[in-house]
Amino acid sequence: MRFFFRLTVFLCLCFICKSCTNPPLRGRDVYGADEFVLDSYKIREGKLSILEMEGKPIEELSPNLLEDYKDVLEDGDVLRVALFHPTRSDIVKAVEKIGESVGYGITQGKIHLPELAPVEVQGLTIDEARAKIQEQYQAEIRDMEVFLAFKDRLVRKVELAGLVSTSSIPVNGSMRLFEVLSQARLPADANLYKSYLVRNNHPLPVDMFKLLAEGDMSQNVVMRGGDKLFIAPAQASSVMVMGEVGSQGMINLSSGMMPLRNALAQAGGIAPTGNKRYIQVIRGNITRPKIYTLNWEHVIRLPTTSLLLMPGDIVYVAATPITEWNRFVTQLFPTFTIIELMTKGMSGVVAIQQ
Repeated sequence: MRFFFRLTVFLCLCFICKSCTNPPLRGRDVYGADEFVLDSYKIREGKLSILEMEGKPIEELSPNLLEDYKDVLEDGDVLRVALFHPTRSDIVKAVEKIGESVGYGITQGKIHLPELAPVEVQGLTIDEARAKIQEQYQAEIRDMEVFLAFKDRLVRKVELAGLVSTSSIPVNGSMRLFEVLSQARLPADANLYKSYLVRNNHPLPVDMFKLLAEGDMSQNVVMRGGDKLFIAPAQASSVMVMGEVGSQGMINLSSGMMPLRNALAQAGGIAPTGNKRYIQVIRGNITRPKIYTLNWEHVIRLPTTSLLLMPGDIVYVAATPITEWNRFVTQLFPTFTIIELMTKGMSGVVAIQQ
């Protein structure tokens, strides 16, 4: 009978020990602080480097995207045309009247003017179009001067969505991303890491955080009509802090990176029950993550930029051994009570049988 009770107690203790502990994670994919520092330097390079670490295909930003382009005439544009000639007031007034009232539209790339054959102007700047029209007029009427201006035009706009104050912004061949972002009046908590720029249904490899926060003008691309710009909310990317901290939960990562020290501070710091020798960062595929193990000395002594988190990381603080024992004892009390009752009950049965 005593053997039965001892076996019962042993099995209960084994079950409770297995269920109540909060140990550090272990395995062949666990790395030290040196590996974490090396990966942090990659994170510091910005969005494209982070995407590469996540295993996503990346491409370099073409220098051609930083060059201004000509603001040219296209079908749908309407021009105001004025002429000057010392003697031909008849044609001058006729052209001016139409130009002021309805204007001269560009159709199939051409503009139709009195006394002239249709003039091909599509793809020309307004100054180039003026020179071409004047050349053709002077071939017919000497000393004719031509003046052009836009009366109405097919506006080239950048379409905006997300955390912006306007839905579109017109562009002119020289307006750049920085100016568009300034006019969009982004909120302070906009997630620049998850924001993106799309041209012709293809995302451009632009790092808006480096542009706005670090002043990296290599990201300041020239905007084109039809571009689509999306500004993401703060919660679009985050890290999770778990284990023995003041407050477990998600922390927004609007820049695409955050010092480990800052994440622990926002989570309320390490609780007294936390094991400062086992501060772990879990990164990557949940089925086979890369796990880094650091201690408190690394956190307080190394530069903050040497210990960086990236979107999707999980920070896990293990429990101290004494915490595990206290939890073990706390959970053990009900079991001891049951065992004691069983022992007393069975002892009474044995006593009666004797």
